[in-house]
Amino acid sequence: MASGFVAGTLSGLAARPAEARALLEAAGIAPAVPRNPGARVPVGAYAALFNAAVAHLDDESLGLFATPLRRGAFEFLVRGCLGSRDLAEALERSGRFLALVRPELAVSIERDGARARLSIAERGRPWPLARDPRRVFAFEWLLRLLHALACWLVARPLPLDEVAFPFPAPPHAADYALIYAERSRFGAARLEATFDAALLALPVRREAADVPAFLEGAPGRIALLYRRDREVARAVREHLAAALPEVPGFEAVARVLGFSPRSLHRRLREEGTSFRAVKAALRRDLALARLEKGADSVAAIAASLGYSEPSAFFRAFTAWTGEAPSVHRRRRMARPGHPAA
Repeated sequence: MASGFVAGTLSGLAARPAEARALLEAAGIAPAVPRNPGARVPVGAYAALFNAAVAHLDDESLGLFATPLRRGAFEFLVRGCLGSRDLAEALERSGRFLALVRPELAVSIERDGARARLSIAERGRPWPLARDPRRVFAFEWLLRLLHALACWLVARPLPLDEVAFPFPAPPHAADYALIYAERSRFGAARLEATFDAALLALPVRREAADVPAFLEGAPGRIALLYRRDREVARAVREHLAAALPEVPGFEAVARVLGFSPRSLHRRLREEGTSFRAVKAALRRDLALARLEKGADSVAAIAASLGYSEPSAFFRAFTAWTGEAPSVHRRRRMARPGHPAA
């Protein structure tokens, strides 16, 4: 998991840094990780941190809102969706439940021909301020939670075509292609996740006897997202990382991983991503880490990531972060607490 999600998980403890540090250490995560945009943590450690924060705050919404969501609320949501005829009814029940426990938010399902949209909007004045990291993570968390629940209820992956987020692109935006959908955009008026409307007719296949297994390790494990935890995307990423500075092509990676190109494309699509998105997220993570921690030149970093020309790396990095590599390095190094500051 990207460090941005770690920082978001602890954003409700921004005024209590000693408590946040203790939770990080208990989960086996270095305290500096939330401040390092290139850092990543194991999935298990992130789930442990999430659950520890929920227990510490007695709040399944992690201190993101003005009032807590007491432990057990998510179980009520899960059980309240059982018995729904189909996914459409289950999502409608979810929206009604959230209206009761989180009245500042409105969750709805809209149909537009062959497409459907899951929308999460803020009632009245946006809460909290747009630059508050709690607001970013609140939407990240809500979408992952509802998506995970929906996938579990119908016992199959539910790929999202596109997601629009109501905040500027965060530093870990490249990871959204792996977590949510390959196409993500930012600065929208509300969160909108678009998918095939035919999926709304899928029957709910879960029963009460299935709930305990689903809730084991919850809510942290569930917040990682259902859908096989991106197992194929992770394998592709690991193979590409091991091959750098060489960048194997799609067909070569498929062959090494034991897939036909068609099968690999399908599996990645089912996990909501693509070969291009996995490769871009890997390069971005490594670029950020090497720019901020090392003294290598921009040209050397570009070459280490498999770019044949520094200009190609420059264009890619600017698209990821909105600033040139050298500008990003100077800005990060000037921050208080950086060894070179």
